[in-house]
Amino acid sequence: MVKNLKKSNNVTAKMYDTLVRPVITEKSMVSSEAGKVTFMVPLSASKDDVKAAVESIFNVKVNKVNTIRQFGKVKVFRGRQGVRSDYKKAVVTLAEGQNIDVTTGI
Repeated sequence: MVKNLKKSNNVTAKMYDTLVRPVITEKSMVSSEAGKVTFMVPLSASKDDVKAAVESIFNVKVNKVNTIRQFGKVKVFRGRQGVRSDYKKAVVTLAEGQNIDVTTGI
């Protein structure tokens, strides 16, 4: 008995806010060949939020989500000290055969 269960594709505005932008660097492009896509996400985003957003927006199956929180660096600019903003990245591992082209728009 084969059941065709299809998840409802309820894309909300919160899901679009969860994925701020893709990270396009040499390292992320090399990892995309292995089925991994990197996104900038808000500091408050959880792994479950990121997984739900990617699966709903791009219609792909996500195996794993790893998050990296980077604290802002103290830098000196024109003799004045400042602090860069903190940010969070999410590395999403897709299921075998799935892919996302982040170089094009959503």
